[in-house]
Amino acid sequence: MAGGIRWTSPFAWIVRVIRVPGEERRSLIQITKATAAAVIAWIVATAVLRLPQPFLAPYAAVFLVQATVYRSVRGWAQQVGAVSVGVLLAAAAGQLIPSVTVALGLAVFTGLLIGSWRAFGDSGVWVGITGMLLISYGSATEPVLLADRLLETALGAAIGAVLNAVVLPPLHGERLRTATSRLASAIGDVLEETAHLVRGGDDPEAAERLQERMRDVRSLVAEAEDAIGWTRESRYLNLRRGREEREEPLANLVSLWPPLAQLIDAVSEAVQSEQPIQPPGEYARGVIGELLETLAEVARSGDSEKLDRCRSLVEELDRLLVMPTDEVTTSIGLGAMALPARRLVQRLEAD
Repeated sequence: MAGGIRWTSPFAWIVRVIRVPGEERRSLIQITKATAAAVIAWIVATAVLRLPQPFLAPYAAVFLVQATVYRSVRGWAQQVGAVSVGVLLAAAAGQLIPSVTVALGLAVFTGLLIGSWRAFGDSGVWVGITGMLLISYGSATEPVLLADRLLETALGAAIGAVLNAVVLPPLHGERLRTATSRLASAIGDVLEETAHLVRGGDDPEAAERLQERMRDVRSLVAEAEDAIGWTRESRYLNLRRGREEREEPLANLVSLWPPLAQLIDAVSEAVQSEQPIQPPGEYARGVIGELLETLAEVARSGDSEKLDRCRSLVEELDRLLVMPTDEVTTSIGLGAMALPARRLVQRLEAD
């Protein structure tokens, strides 16, 4: 079986690239652009500028084809800045320190220290590495070679950043769509299970299973927040940003998490313990159960007619809460469930 997976997975990956505009296709596009950027940078550096050993040009080009256009532009500034500081550091060490060993050690230490500055980001390590390479190659005392290294890096980084921004600039709509679908389905399932638990009465094991499902939902909420962040970043400086998916439906689903968690806690408390919260009466449980089932349908589909039904059921819960009753603890249990249920309806109305 393991051998079958190894042989069939590449084929399945290619099929998904062709059939589905998702993560696999985006990865293939980025890989192709990185390859093209490296080749173009090498051709320009060798055939046009005739730079000697311009290995930094294709290297920088590959690393500047980033997941978003914004990261490519920011990475270009950070990479060029880090290499520039590294070149100056190597030049100073080469001129002032006769010993190559001492100069190399000082350049690495000072470069890594300077590179830890937040403004350099992930490129900060190249301050020390650039200084080390130039000193070890014997280029630190030759101004022309130092200038060549800086030119190679700026050229390669610029080619990678421009290619990433102009040719099919990356968007993350598929991540947004996937996260929306998964979270909506998970919230709908949890609401339906909660409705079944409310109607079924005393079932501590079911309450424990529901808590486990809620941890799954929390994980999907974190994934959704990450997808929203990537989507927002991918719009910056992106020529295709007008075609991106709307993030509001997913953001609205994420906003359901706090009242959903409160509702599950209230239901679990009512089911697992006798005091201070007891389950409401049979009719009230039926109203809450129907409300949760209807909310599940709205979370999955956004059906406005179903949302109208949710409002009516919330009004019925309000009526039950103000009715005179001798069952004080039952009223407490009903109120504990009704408040987060109302908030769920309000959040879905905002969509």
